[in-house]
Amino acid sequence: MKITDVATTGYERVARCEDPVSGLRAMIAVHDTTLGPALGGLRMWPYRSWDEAQFDVLRLAKGMTYKSAVADTGLGGGKSVILGNPKTDKSEALFRAMGRFVDAFGGKYITAEDVGTSVEDMVLVRKETRWVTGLPRSMASSGDPSPWTALGVFLGIKACLEEAFGDGEMRGRTVALQGVGHVGAYLAEHLAKAGARLVVTDLSPERAKEVATRFGAQAVAPDAIYDVPCDVFSPNALGAVVNDDTIRRLRTKVVAGAANNVLLREEHGDRLREMGVLYAPDYVINAGGIINVSIEVESGGYDEGRSRRKVENIYGALKTVFRIAREKGVSTNRAANVLAEERIARGRKAAPVG
Repeated sequence: MKITDVATTGYERVARCEDPVSGLRAMIAVHDTTLGPALGGLRMWPYRSWDEAQFDVLRLAKGMTYKSAVADTGLGGGKSVILGNPKTDKSEALFRAMGRFVDAFGGKYITAEDVGTSVEDMVLVRKETRWVTGLPRSMASSGDPSPWTALGVFLGIKACLEEAFGDGEMRGRTVALQGVGHVGAYLAEHLAKAGARLVVTDLSPERAKEVATRFGAQAVAPDAIYDVPCDVFSPNALGAVVNDDTIRRLRTKVVAGAANNVLLREEHGDRLREMGVLYAPDYVINAGGIINVSIEVESGGYDEGRSRRKVENIYGALKTVFRIAREKGVSTNRAANVLAEERIARGRKAAPVG
């Protein structure tokens, strides 16, 4: 196994790993550990190059720093990615090698599942390192974080509806769900029970059809979701879906979902504000999963009741962001950055010297 550090301004440590025996090609990025060790999931995706993987892992790691700061998890931000197809390239050897790579960070980075990986994959990583969260409940861990992410997004959508329409009533509101995988399907269930009308899409047509059938939703082709007239556009798959090409097509009053890095650039948040569209900053609304696994590293171990109470705070965190945005006259994504940076700065001041 060969681990190579990649000098990256603004990040505490970024490293690349190549393991010819298992076929592992991976990267870990630790952005900031001011508030605690860097916790962030392990994504497996068929990146076309090292540069593409590095672009993704850096964005995601920084997002985790801000997410943990706003969610008050007592943790910093990091992320890891494996270059590979999660449908065809998984093996025990691959994930055990990834475990050794994680272990080489000596606890500065703690991993969990993410897009393309599962609780079962984390069990294999755990064979080589103790710096893993989101393991099965049978291992006294917190299990799949997806339901908690979905719960937080659902509560966040309620806060958005109150801000945009004056009340949080979901009955009769139309929500366009982009991506109905683990988190998206749980979110669809919450929304359907609350009476929302759903329009869904997914890169897997079969999955979209199955969710549509379960919840009486309309399924549309992946690209058509941007043109759906709706009250809430909810991206729940990969990021950068609000960009120069798509932003003109949105027919919504709210953008709120579980995906990371929804905006291609910060300026797209400014544009949404100019359009009169309320944006729920991704790392604020989708923090339920990281909040849930963060409970594992607290003294006393995992406690589901405490996790639920902290996830419910996402509603209040969004209210705070919306207030800052109004007071400063800025977009909500910039307001969330202000809140996160203030908390990180306080952490630096409080840190013992030396």
